[in-house]
Amino acid sequence: MSRKVGGMSQTKVKKLTPEQAALIPVYREKWRARSLSTGPINRSQAAETIKAAYCAIGLKAPEIIFVDRPYEAADIILSRFDNPSSELRSQFETKLRSQLEKQLRGYLRGQLESELQNQLQTQLEARLYTQLQTQLWEAERNYLAGEIASQLPPEQVIDERSGDIHWHTLGKQVNNCIQPELWACYGSLLDFCISVLNLPHCYARNWIVFQSIVRDCGWIYPYDKVCIVCEKPIALSADSNHRLHAEGKPAVQFADGVSIYAYHGVILPEWYGRLHPHQWQSKWVLKEQNAEVRRALIQGITYDRICQELAVTELDSWQEYTLLSIEFDDDFDIRGNAKPVYLLKMSCPSTGFIHALRVPPDVRSAQEAIRWVNWDIDPEDFSVQT
Repeated sequence: MSRKVGGMSQTKVKKLTPEQAALIPVYREKWRARSLSTGPINRSQAAETIKAAYCAIGLKAPEIIFVDRPYEAADIILSRFDNPSSELRSQFETKLRSQLEKQLRGYLRGQLESELQNQLQTQLEARLYTQLQTQLWEAERNYLAGEIASQLPPEQVIDERSGDIHWHTLGKQVNNCIQPELWACYGSLLDFCISVLNLPHCYARNWIVFQSIVRDCGWIYPYDKVCIVCEKPIALSADSNHRLHAEGKPAVQFADGVSIYAYHGVILPEWYGRLHPHQWQSKWVLKEQNAEVRRALIQGITYDRICQELAVTELDSWQEYTLLSIEFDDDFDIRGNAKPVYLLKMSCPSTGFIHALRVPPDVRSAQEAIRWVNWDIDPEDFSVQT
C-alpha cells in the first residue's frame, strides 16, 4: 500500500534496516541535548521565531515581552489580562506539531509506530519532562490558578458538592504555555522520520518553525496580540536515564537564583543538594524523614561508608562476610515495630576493601545472605568453585 504526498508515492515502512535502527539512540540523544539546552537565549532570534510561528497560524506578529523566569510571566498575565481567554497554545500545537506528526505516523506500519514512539519520544518524555512538569510547571500553574481564583466568585472556582476546583473555568488561563522541552520529546520522533526514513510531508516551513521554537525559546505564553517568552534556565542537567541530576550544584537554575536540586531523579532540599555526595554524612540517613530523600542519601553515601561510619548491629558472620542491620526510626512494619535494613558486608582479606549490599529482611544468617547474592549458590560450593 502506498500514499501520495505532493505528487509523490510513499510506501508504508514496515521494518527498519540495521543502519536505520542504529541511528535511533543518535537522534534520541540529539533531542535530549536540545531539551537540556540552557540560556541566555538570543532574544532577537527568538523574536523572529515567534513572528514566524504567528504567521504559521495566520496571525500578525504580536508584542513580544521577554522575562527572566516563569513566575514573571505569571505576574504579567495576571496584571495585563482580566480574562486571558485568547490562548493560542492549542493552535500552535495543531499547526506546528500535531498535523506533521499525524502525517508522518501514517507511513509507519504494524508495531513500528509504537516502537519508535517508545524509543524516541516516551523515554525522554516519561522522565525528564515529567520531572520538569512536577517541579516547575505544576508549581507555576497552581500559582496562576490560585491568583485567578482569588479574583473570581467562589461558585465559579469550587464545586460545592465535591470541593473540586473547576479546572475547565481556569483551564485556558493556566494551561496556555508552550514548553520547548516537551516539544523536544516529540521532535526526536519527527526528526527521525524526516531525516532517516526520508518520509515526505506537506509542512516543511512549519517543521523549520518547530525546530526554531525548541532551539531559540524558553517557555512561551502566546496570546492574540501579546506573547511572553521566558529565558531558559542557566543550568539544566540530567543523568543517562533522563532524570534530573547534579552533584553539589542545582540540576535546574534560573538567572535570578531560583534552583532545584536533584540526585538521580530525587528532588533534594538545598542543604543536601548544594554539597557533593562525598560530603554527605552517614548520620543524616538516620534522621531524614522522607523515604525517597533517604534512599538518595544512601545511594550517594554508599552502604560501604554507612557500614564504616554508623553503629550497626552485627547479626552473623561467615569467613569474610558479615550480616548487619540498621534500624530507621521512621520506617515501621504493620505492627509498629522499626524495620531494619539488612546489609551483607564483604571484606577483602588482601586489600582490606569493604563492600556492602542490601539483602532481603527475611535472611537470618550470613550464609543465607551470600546464597541470595550469588543466585542461590551455596557459599561452600562457591568457595570450591572459586
